[in-house]
Amino acid sequence: MNAEQYFKNLNVPITKVDLVLDTDTFNEIDDQFAIAYLLASSDKLNLKALYAAPFFNNHSESPKDGMLKSYEEIFKLLELTGRREFIPLTFKGSEMYLPDENTPVLSAASEDLIKRAQEYSAENPLYVVAIGAITNVASALLQKPEIAEKIVIVWLGGHGREFHDTKEFNLYQDVAASRVIFKSGAPVVQLPCMGVVSGFSVSYIEMEYYLRGQNALCDFLLGRVKDEIDSYAKGLAVSRVLWDVTAVAWILNDNNCFMHSRLDSLPIPEYDGYYAYDRSRFIRYIYYINRDNLVSDLFFKLTDGKCFAK
Repeated sequence: MNAEQYFKNLNVPITKVDLVLDTDTFNEIDDQFAIAYLLASSDKLNLKALYAAPFFNNHSESPKDGMLKSYEEIFKLLELTGRREFIPLTFKGSEMYLPDENTPVLSAASEDLIKRAQEYSAENPLYVVAIGAITNVASALLQKPEIAEKIVIVWLGGHGREFHDTKEFNLYQDVAASRVIFKSGAPVVQLPCMGVVSGFSVSYIEMEYYLRGQNALCDFLLGRVKDEIDSYAKGLAVSRVLWDVTAVAWILNDNNCFMHSRLDSLPIPEYDGYYAYDRSRFIRYIYYINRDNLVSDLFFKLTDGKCFAK
């Protein structure tokens, strides 16, 4: 890929695009919102496949268990949204993180990404929206490095450049995979968490007001949010950051309506929790989220605009 095409692929696409979504759906409550938002944005987003990503926290017993729970959670979202046609296009991902930067972890997800990406080109890339540990994508790149020229990676991972470390959940679960994707040569759009996407915070009261009773999907999403909040802050005035929605929204970011970005030097996540930088190479770096615009669009699409008729 020449430099002109590389930088072109770092811009918001102006036409409808094909994409796959790599998601640790059961990790918390934002992936569910992201999937629903993606499915409700079919005017510009042509979803081709969904991949379950590994995760390991209080919601899982191991990375494998996290991946399997995410796989099942995807099916719940597809049933609730009436999009059962994507069930056969949903693939299990890695059962473990990369053992090192040279060894892929084989999975149905990485195999599908390799096969699918080979049908695209630098001029017509496949968008890979990743909202979890990026093990599946890194494994595909390690197996077939040439697909780097055929994809654009949009990843919610790491923290902002001004934050004191890089120990964000998606990145720090699999630092090796994070290093693989940044070094791969693929165009990367990074949505950093603390200091940037952390601004996309929505209160439970807002969600209750706009989403309650609109449809079965909205009630399901609210139930997930309430259960999560009750697990750590019952009775308190709290909000939730719907992190993963922003990765989908970047592709919809016409005229910078949802976020602002810049070209910035390519980061290399180090194992000590900090970034090194390759000043000769560039990524697209998101530095600001227009919270109100994006919340409004999200709620409008989840409810077919009904919530704004109150």
